[in-house]
Amino acid sequence: AGIESGSKRPNTEKVGKVSRKQLEEIAKAKAPDLTAADMDAAVRTIAGSARSMGLVTEI
Repeated sequence: AGIESGSKRPNTEKVGKVSRKQLEEIAKAKAPDLTAADMDAAVRTIAGSARSMGLVTEI
């Protein structure tokens, strides 16, 4: 997404957008640290974290 920091008000102020492909790349890199059963669950976990930082997710 190319941002330096997340939003101070994530539900009202969006700071960027992240695509499904970017979420999958992040999930692959974070796979050893995630407890997700499959890639789709890992992507949803990462997407939730991204939304809490003020990013718009395209799943």
